[in-house]
Amino acid sequence: LDQQVASGFHRCNITTNEGGIIDEEYLVLYARDRTETTSLVWMGLTTGCAVCHDHKFDPLTQKEFYEFAAFFNNTSQGARDGNVKDTPPIVRVPLQADRERFAALDAEIPVAQTAANQRRDSARDEFQSWVTTATVESVGKPVSNDGLILQALCTEGSGQSIAMTLNGEARSVTLESGIGWGTGYSMPQSLVIQDGGTIELADAGDLDTQEQFSYGAWVNIPENAGAAPIIARMDDQNGYRGWDLWIQDNRVGTHIINAWSADALKVVSQSPIQPGVWTHVFVTYDGSAKSTGVAVYVNGVQQELAVESDTLQSGSTIRTTVPLKFGQRHTTPRMNGLSLEDVRIYRRQLTAEEVQSLASTSRIAAYLAKTAEERTETETNELYQYWLTALDTTYQQLASQVAALESERTAIVQRGTIAHVMSERAEPAMAYILHRGEYDQRRDPVSAATPAVLPAFPEDLPHNRLGLAQWMLRPEHPLTARVTVNRYWQEVFGTGLVRTAGDFGVTGELPTHPELLDWLAVEFRESGWDVKQFFKLIVMSTAYRQSAIATPEKLAADASNRLLSRGPRFRMDAEMVRDYALAASGLLVDRIGGPSVKPYQPPGVWESIAMDVSDTRFYEVGQGDNLYRRSLYTFWKRMAPPASMEIFNAPNREYCVVQRERTNTPLQALVTLNDEQFVEAARSLAQQALLTGGNSDEARINYLSLQLMSREFQDAERAIVHESLSALREFYATHPADAEALLAYGASDPAATMDASELAAWTMLANQVMNLDEVLCK
Repeated sequence: LDQQVASGFHRCNITTNEGGIIDEEYLVLYARDRTETTSLVWMGLTTGCAVCHDHKFDPLTQKEFYEFAAFFNNTSQGARDGNVKDTPPIVRVPLQADRERFAALDAEIPVAQTAANQRRDSARDEFQSWVTTATVESVGKPVSNDGLILQALCTEGSGQSIAMTLNGEARSVTLESGIGWGTGYSMPQSLVIQDGGTIELADAGDLDTQEQFSYGAWVNIPENAGAAPIIARMDDQNGYRGWDLWIQDNRVGTHIINAWSADALKVVSQSPIQPGVWTHVFVTYDGSAKSTGVAVYVNGVQQELAVESDTLQSGSTIRTTVPLKFGQRHTTPRMNGLSLEDVRIYRRQLTAEEVQSLASTSRIAAYLAKTAEERTETETNELYQYWLTALDTTYQQLASQVAALESERTAIVQRGTIAHVMSERAEPAMAYILHRGEYDQRRDPVSAATPAVLPAFPEDLPHNRLGLAQWMLRPEHPLTARVTVNRYWQEVFGTGLVRTAGDFGVTGELPTHPELLDWLAVEFRESGWDVKQFFKLIVMSTAYRQSAIATPEKLAADASNRLLSRGPRFRMDAEMVRDYALAASGLLVDRIGGPSVKPYQPPGVWESIAMDVSDTRFYEVGQGDNLYRRSLYTFWKRMAPPASMEIFNAPNREYCVVQRERTNTPLQALVTLNDEQFVEAARSLAQQALLTGGNSDEARINYLSLQLMSREFQDAERAIVHESLSALREFYATHPADAEALLAYGASDPAATMDASELAAWTMLANQVMNLDEVLCK
C-alpha cells in the first residue's frame, strides 16, 4: 500500500480483485462508477482506510472545534424569549388572495407616512401661535363617558374619604385607616395606599368574559413592588376568578380568569415602568377570550406583550361575588405605597386614540400650567404632538390615512400564517476557545471555519449557516449523504449499516455493508435528496421484504441480523405505537399542520413539577379532534414529557438523540392495556367490527386481525380468540356495571344502538389483540 495524502483526502493505491490499480481519480468520494471503488468510497476521513484499516488522520484540533461551532453561534435570537408567542425572527405569510394587496400596501404606507411626517415637521409656527394663548381650561376631555362605570379622581388631598362616580351616581368611600395623601401628578395631591382598611366596592367592576371592557389609572408604584394588583375584582380563594390590573416585576399586565390556569388569560407588557415616576397604565379587552383581544398601554402607547396564559374559554364566566378593591385582590397582601390618580373602568373597549387621549390630557394640562421657560424640551415636544393629533385637522387627516392603511395590512397579516425562521447577526460568525471547555473561561476568538480534514470551504460561499449548508451538500462532501441514509436505514431496519449512527469517526464502528452504504448515499444525492423516494426504495427492496422468521441456522450465523439474513423485527417507536392504535381504530385525525394539541395524560404530571408562575403549570386535556391528532403534534413539556411516550423510550428533547433506547418493561404493557387512549381505540375498533365487519363472529374476528396484523389468524390462534370472546361475553353479561364503566372510557361516545355487554366483550377482545407482540412490533 502506497499512502498518499493530498488536498485533505486520504488516498490509497489498492489492487482490485481484477489485479489492476485503482487510479486516484476514482477516489472522488461520490464516484459514479460503483463497481471498482465501492470498498474505497466508504473511507471515513477520521477512521482510515476501510480496506487496510490504517493511515488514520489526526482528530480535530481544539481550535477547529470552536471554529466549526461559530457557525451555530450567530443567531439573533436570545437564549430566553420571555414566553412571547411567535418569538422573532418570524416571516408573516399572507393568504394567496391577499398577497397582491399586501405588496401594494408595503409601497403605499411609506408614501402616506412621509406625507404625515412632512406636515409634522412644517407645522411648528402654527403650534407656537396656539401654545402662547392656550390655557389649562382650553384642554378638553375628548374621551366620551359612554360606558364609564367607575371614575375615582383620588385627588382630595386630605381626610379619609374618596369621592367617585359609579354608574353615573356620586359615591363616597370612607375608611378609618388605609388612605394617605402624597404629591400628585396633574393635581397637587394623590391617593397613597397604606396599611389599614381597603377601598372596596361590592357593586363595581362586575365584568364577564363575553363583554368588552377597559380599565386603568395614573400610578406611581413603589420600589420593589414585586407582583401585586393596582385594582382587582378577584377571588383568590376560588381559582383566582375575576380580573385585575397587575404589576409584575414593574411590568404592567392583566389577568382575566375563570380558574387559574386551566381556564385563564394572562398577558404582561415586555417593557417595565419606572418606580417613583407617574405613569398612565391602561388595559382594553374585546370580549374574545383570547390574548390577541387584550391591549396594554403605557402612557398611551400600546405595548408588546408576553402571553403567560391563553386558555380562557369563551363560554366560561369570570364573574365573582367578591368586591372590587384598590391595591389588592380579595385576601392577598396590598401594594402599600402605591399612588393613584384618575382610576377608571369602562364597559366598552376604548380605542387606541382614546387611551392616548386619557394619558395625554392630564399631562397637557400640567404642561400648559407652566411658562415656556419652565417647560423642558421633552414637555414642549409632547405638547406639540398633542396639538398635532388633537387640534391640527391637516395632520389628523394624514395620520388617519396612515392608520387605515396599517389597519388593512394588520387584518391581512392576521388572516395569514406565521413562519418561524432564523436570522444571522450583522457581524461575522465567531466563537471563543474555551479553556478546558468551561463556558466562563473564554480565550482566543476564532472565526467560523470548517475542519481541514474535510473538503475546503469554497471562497465564494458566505461564512454563515447558509454557506455551511451549501458546503455540506457539495458533491465532494464525504459525510452528509452517508450519515443521512444511514439514519434512514436505522429507522426502517432498527439498526444502521453503521451501528454507531451518531459517530462515523475513530470511536465509531465500520459499516457492515460499505458498498451498499456508498450506493445508497449516491442514489439519495442524485435523486435530488428525495426522502420519500428513498424510503420507497428501501421498503420495496428484497432485504426489507424478507420474512422476519429467525431459523436456528440464521440465529447461529447472524444473531443480531447485522448481515440482513432476515427481515427486521423490533418494537415500534412511541409515537408509532399510539398512532397505529388510532389509525387501526378509525380515530386518527390525519389533518396536516396546525398548533400543538394535548391528548389524554394522567392527572398531576405537570402540576407536580411546575413553578407557581409557569404558564404550563396545569395540563388541560384537549377536546374533539385534538385528542386524536398524530403524536407529532403533541404539546411537549421537556420537564414532564407525555407520560405514555416517555414509557416507550421517547426522549425528553433536552438534547438531540440520534439513537433511541428500546426497552421492554411491564409499564409499557400497562399503557397499551389501560391507558384511556388505547382503551378508547379498542372500543372504537370493536364497534367498527360489530357494525361493518360482518354478521358472524368469524367475520368480525377476521376484521380485527386484518386491521391490526394485515393477516388472518391461524387455526390455533383462532381457537384462543374464540375462547377469549366467549369468556368475555359471559363476564359482561353478568356484570353490566363493569360494561358501562368500560364503555365510558374516552371522550367519544359509543353508538347508542349497541348492546353494552356485547360491545364491552368485543372491546376487551380488541384490546387483547392490540397488545400482541406482532401488533406492537414491525
